[in-house]
Amino acid sequence: MSARYVPVSWNTSKLVYDALLLAAIGLYIGVYLWVAPSFQHATLPLDEYSARMAAFGTCAFFLLTLILCIGPAARLDRRFLPLLYNRRHFGVLTCAVALTHANAAFEWYFSYSPLDPYVALLAGNTSFRQLSGFPFEAFGIFGLGILLLLAATSHDFWLAFLTPRLWKALHMGLYAGYTAVVLHVALGALQTAHNPLLAVVMTLSVVLVASLHVAASRKSALPAEPEDGWIPAGPWDSIPDGRAIVVPIADAEPVAIFRYEGRLSAVTHVCAHQNGPLGEGSVVLGCITCPWHGFQYRLEDGCAPPPYTEKLATYRLKLADGMVLLDPRPNPPGTYVEPLRVA
Repeated sequence: MSARYVPVSWNTSKLVYDALLLAAIGLYIGVYLWVAPSFQHATLPLDEYSARMAAFGTCAFFLLTLILCIGPAARLDRRFLPLLYNRRHFGVLTCAVALTHANAAFEWYFSYSPLDPYVALLAGNTSFRQLSGFPFEAFGIFGLGILLLLAATSHDFWLAFLTPRLWKALHMGLYAGYTAVVLHVALGALQTAHNPLLAVVMTLSVVLVASLHVAASRKSALPAEPEDGWIPAGPWDSIPDGRAIVVPIADAEPVAIFRYEGRLSAVTHVCAHQNGPLGEGSVVLGCITCPWHGFQYRLEDGCAPPPYTEKLATYRLKLADGMVLLDPRPNPPGTYVEPLRVA
């Protein structure tokens, strides 16, 4: 957590994360430019500009696919959680790669146009009523616009200025951007491809994203039926020490019930910083620690330790025959609730 805004709050984890990501991007581009000529059509040799466009374009598509896979993968397996911590860095680098692809395409296709290049880009192809030859550039521009918007608003300043709920809603536009990129490739590169490899890889990528999201959504159990206003959350000893279970609530935010040193406390599952999944985090030095960016909150009142001012909604708990019961009605953020002693 930080009490002031800085361009990037660097630490060892972020440096390693970004270094590995940059190395992977560089390796992919290098290998693609080296291997691609062996797959080219004999009568249509691949020129340098086309190879560069394809290298950066496919790289941006795969990076975007990986970004959309990180969230559901982390919910299915905690070992993917470290990839979540600096996912915004991942997104900014993806935007940079996509911009490089767009710049190469713009220079190659419109440098010699008798029209202004920007006019040619928007008005050169108006075949909107037919599938073959459809102006796929429009989808690429839309997808790139989404990436630029998300990269420009990725800093914590915008998160605070827009509020976490609105910021997250804005960044859900990444799915619209991904759809636009898929259509851009399907109506563009795939129409002239002589090798089915791109079509197969793109199809598998889309199926992977969809499958992981479906699997992650099915993992969330349906809300339990309340008993006299209280929801059974399960036996207390099923909650790992220092961890939490997440209880879905009908028409409301899920609740995370943490166990720490023989006591139970319940807070909203949604982090006040970036709506991160608090229930997937752990208790560190007596504070709930969000798995995304390390924001911390006290167990008993959901308040961030001073000098920070973030607060979470808290919930009441009670015990009946070893079963933890949850009152689904949230207390105002920062309300003290005596932890429930179980051992």
